[in-house]
Amino acid sequence: MIAYPAIDLRGGRVVQLVGGRPEAERVSLPDPLEVAARWRDAGFRALHIVDLDAALGHGSNRAAVERLLRESGLPAQVGGGIRDDATAAALLDAGAARVIVGTRAVTDRAWLWALAARYPGRVVVAADVRGDEVVVHGWTAGAGLGASEFLDSLAPLPLAAILVTDVAREGRLAGVDADRFGALAAATHHPLQAAGGIASLDDLRALAARGVAGAVLGMSLYTGAVDAAAAAREFGE
Repeated sequence: MIAYPAIDLRGGRVVQLVGGRPEAERVSLPDPLEVAARWRDAGFRALHIVDLDAALGHGSNRAAVERLLRESGLPAQVGGGIRDDATAAALLDAGAARVIVGTRAVTDRAWLWALAARYPGRVVVAADVRGDEVVVHGWTAGAGLGASEFLDSLAPLPLAAILVTDVAREGRLAGVDADRFGALAAATHHPLQAAGGIASLDDLRALAARGVAGAVLGMSLYTGAVDAAAAAREFGE
């Protein structure tokens, strides 16, 4: 299993939000490239970059994203506001190893199928889950789909991975629901990445033991709940 440090961008800064709520900003750091260098020097092999402003429709951090892709020295999967072919193509051309697509991937299957066919092995589908339901539009609306049902519907696609976020635990250091992620990993042939609630190295070990392929680390790294060097050493690839 590989652990990905999250670099969530808002107003040009690196932030961490509790429960994904813009008003609940717990971490704010001014220099994204400095943050990326911290995680690179700790030994991580890849980054998870999200443009929160683009995701929420409140602007863009494209310049900061592109600088990270050019100068961080690490491959990165990039998400946030990727709702059309042009945005996906621009990020891949700028050096993103993968693009992460969320709401439109859930609501517009024809678009997702065409995008995955155009970029096989370079598209990650993000499925945000509350309980067993997939939620969209910044976690504000249910999609009327169960998580396992949604994962099953993606089986024919040449995806790089599926990222599942447990939104009830996101940013809260509440401990990971390893059994849920294990069940979802068993329900798909695609590599499954997990996010939400990870609070310790033991949480990472529990996910790895259940067949999860990747884990995105946010609040746990920025608060020191998970030791960066130890996580990178144990879950570097």
